[in-house]
Amino acid sequence: MCGRYQNQAEKQQIAETFRVSRMPDFDLKPSFNIAPQTEQWVVRLDRDTRERELTALRWGFVPFFAKSPQIGYSTINARAETAAASPIFREAMKRRRCLVPATGFYEWQKLGKKATQPWNFELEDGGLFAFAGLWDRWKDSASGKLLETYTILTTDPNEQVERAHDRMPVILAPADYERWLQPGDPDRPPVDLLRPLPAEKMRAWKVGADVGSPKNDSPGLRLPVADAPPAPSLFSEADDD
Repeated sequence: MCGRYQNQAEKQQIAETFRVSRMPDFDLKPSFNIAPQTEQWVVRLDRDTRERELTALRWGFVPFFAKSPQIGYSTINARAETAAASPIFREAMKRRRCLVPATGFYEWQKLGKKATQPWNFELEDGGLFAFAGLWDRWKDSASGKLLETYTILTTDPNEQVERAHDRMPVILAPADYERWLQPGDPDRPPVDLLRPLPAEKMRAWKVGADVGSPKNDSPGLRLPVADAPPAPSLFSEADDD
């Protein structure tokens, strides 16, 4: 699964990297410890112009037909192998794909029933990249309020990530951004892009237990530790997505 990630990039850098045509008039702070249920940058196509826009959505997917936004707590990830057929994600796979800007992500290696070791993963060059994401718009029937949310697709791990976990987020190659965003044939979404990034394009190291709390958000969270003490387990077996 991907339950925490980083985005150290400023709004202007994101816009330039992803060739965004429309930018919001607000800003978000870069973060070293992005947690679910927070508002984060997403790149998608404008509904009318079909140009790329940068906007902020909540992490935790709420499909348009949901009875309650509470489902967003269990839909921070979508499995690449099943998303196109999933009742929750299939409509978004057809028409509402997005890019989720990031500079790194964390995974927790299980050391036993009650202990884990967090790892940090980044590109080899330390640069900005994009997870493959899906988004949707939900309307509260009582208040009429709109809520826009997203999820991050996961796939099998490469050799770097498998040391810590049996899943990893899908990291798209820049050459594939356009194809992922464009609607194309809704009955044939580009699922072939949902594959592990080659391990040689990534670097990884162990980090300290402080990353386990979303209250902690500082550059020190991503610093390597030679012999980090085991951290309490954050996730149960049922959470492995």
